[in-house]
Amino acid sequence: MNKIKNLIFDFGGVIVDIDRENAIKVFESIGVKQANELLDKYHQRGIFLEVENGKMNADTFCDALSKICHKNISFKEAQRGWLGFMTSVPPQRLELLNELKKDYNIYILSNTNPFIMDWARSEHFTSAKKPLDYYVDKIYTSYEVKFIKPQREFFDYVISDIKSSPEECILIDDSKENINVAKRLGFNTFLAINGSNWINDFRKFLTLFYTES
Repeated sequence: MNKIKNLIFDFGGVIVDIDRENAIKVFESIGVKQANELLDKYHQRGIFLEVENGKMNADTFCDALSKICHKNISFKEAQRGWLGFMTSVPPQRLELLNELKKDYNIYILSNTNPFIMDWARSEHFTSAKKPLDYYVDKIYTSYEVKFIKPQREFFDYVISDIKSSPEECILIDDSKENINVAKRLGFNTFLAINGSNWINDFRKFLTLFYTES
């Protein structure tokens, strides 16, 4: 078994807890009547997908959302909708990232959009006024790379960029579909359940991994 060098974390549902139902309520309050059809924990639809796969930028998304709502929607209003997904940023998970950085390369691999990342990569992300970038070595987002998990191309892009192999990586994700595809590509994987305290189980996983190796 190859030595693990890279830990690749999903963002929503792993580093931060998410709540789809809350996001639906916030977008509906803005005027998006079909929010329930368009929003998903893992794969969005319509313009919500297009802003996450990079086919739309933030301005184009706001224009399209304005047409749906029949009123002008600003960046901040659209961002309020997207941040409806985010329910908490457990500090113990950020502490874990800091701890793991001593021994591993730490990456984020996320299906996300410029509205969420504008918040996550700012001082507003935590009470300590540290952005997500402070805790990791690099962030890979779907809207910048223009692929969506579980597309193989997204995983291939990251592996090529970090100059590693799947066998040297562990993917930590809350989507069983993403985990299954990553496994087929040769990644070591850990399923982190959204909203759960998965840290202890992950520590045991790492211990078991090296015990087996």
